[in-house]
Amino acid sequence: MEEDWLDYSPASSSPSPRRETIPDDCAGLRVDLALARLFPEHSRSRLQAWLKSGRILVNGASPDAKTKVWGGESLHVSPEPSEAMLAEQAEDIPLDVVFEDDTIIVINKPVGLVVHPGSGNWSGTLLNALLFHSPGFRELPRAGIVHRLDKDTSGLLVVAKTLEAQTDLVRQLQARTVKRHYYALVHGEPAPSGEVNAPIGRHPVQRTKMAVVPGGREALTRYRIVERFARASLVECQLETGRTHQIRVHMAHIGHPLVGDATYGKARSADPRLDAFPRQALHAWQLGLVHPRSGEGCRWNVPLAADIESLLAVLRESPKP
Repeated sequence: MEEDWLDYSPASSSPSPRRETIPDDCAGLRVDLALARLFPEHSRSRLQAWLKSGRILVNGASPDAKTKVWGGESLHVSPEPSEAMLAEQAEDIPLDVVFEDDTIIVINKPVGLVVHPGSGNWSGTLLNALLFHSPGFRELPRAGIVHRLDKDTSGLLVVAKTLEAQTDLVRQLQARTVKRHYYALVHGEPAPSGEVNAPIGRHPVQRTKMAVVPGGREALTRYRIVERFARASLVECQLETGRTHQIRVHMAHIGHPLVGDATYGKARSADPRLDAFPRQALHAWQLGLVHPRSGEGCRWNVPLAADIESLLAVLRESPKP
């Protein structure tokens, strides 16, 4: 994932086309200046971009910014959806549904699917897929999403289908009763089992990265080796907390970064097969929680992602250490 529960924010409404009549007091103004006066909520650069793209029509024609208006002209404005508005669009993106009832849905997220829209990924996300899957998700903050997996991490993720379930799941995450188990392929051979209890915060220099830092947020990862290879180990990790990039940061911190991790891993190792793996080798294989409606304990498992399984099969051809 590795990310704690998400803050909620209500969805905004999409912009609608507007039809206006240019008032007489705009007579003699250039159309771009008239638009700035009529639509002060939009920046001049945005209005000019709409002019250039033909989203603004005067008397049915697309004018140049320097065209003058004289009052009485019909004005038709078709605003371009903002990036945040793209995030609210339903998209027909297939979902691998592991479990679903009228309260929650559990999804096996594929590699490459961004969970929640953000900078550089305003469409094609799990949120867009959920809005297509069921219109009811539109009524919930963040479409019911309460936690997320990194784009290139595969595996299990739960989404609420009611506001009550969303509130309950957030409380479970806060109480650390949601159990999340991952398989990670790491470089080298850690101790057979152990835990990493080290605070995580923003890297003091590289602000797009996380790091173990004094004064960071409490972070605890437990792990055990599942299988050893010549230059790598398959470990099972259990999150006791859910900090951003927690497993990736913690395993790198103890000298065993994840295979394929371009941010926290090795640029080169002694095994080209490991170096060629195109994403962090991390898969959320088990998820456990208390069902928000029934109060029963639930647990779901999914097999390893196919790309990790294929790499393991190749590594098994090499002699064990």
